[in-house]
Amino acid sequence: MTVRIALVDDQAMLRMGFRMVLEAQPDMEVVGEASDGEEAIALVERVAVDVVLMDVRMPNLDGVAATAQITKMANPPRVLILTTFDLDEYVYAGLRAGASGFLLKDVPPDGLLHAIRVLAAGDAVVAPAVTRRLLDKFAHRLPAEDSAGPGIDLLTERERQVLLEMARGLSNAEIAKRLYLSEATVKTHVAHILMKLGLRDRVQAVVFAYETGLITPSAR
Repeated sequence: MTVRIALVDDQAMLRMGFRMVLEAQPDMEVVGEASDGEEAIALVERVAVDVVLMDVRMPNLDGVAATAQITKMANPPRVLILTTFDLDEYVYAGLRAGASGFLLKDVPPDGLLHAIRVLAAGDAVVAPAVTRRLLDKFAHRLPAEDSAGPGIDLLTERERQVLLEMARGLSNAEIAKRLYLSEATVKTHVAHILMKLGLRDRVQAVVFAYETGLITPSAR
């Protein structure tokens, strides 16, 4: 299976460098490039894309706004935010907008290729603990809501417990140990949580937990 990739960055030289790395792979194809968010949206509407490498600071329409529109499309591609700083408010906003992860722009080629393959397989490329660090820094901007936020009532009590531990950055193995469950059972709960809440991956689940007030920056 070939992963179809769109490159979105206002720096042509950076796009060229990424293209050279990606097109050397037998399982990857760069299907288009864009220099701003508006071009990115038009590209994804016109061409079948699996993964978008999205810069955030661009003219006309930034990557956060473009990500928000792209992830609302029918059968949207995965969006991977490219940033210079890992604790950047643009990264935080991009994850809230629907991105499935982020990478620093100076990521080694092997790291970039691995991330794209992980996203194409349906997973996220940001550890929940890293996402939590971001949310702890910027979550004061979230609207105040209580833990009975939209969608929470769809979950069983056990699923809520698993979601809470996910939001604290725990792995499946760590959640299993804390809740006295098997790792296979935790995986099943995670899959049910994502399905019931209409979330793509664990990163989106962590964002959801913050937005509904299930967890707050002061909760440890």
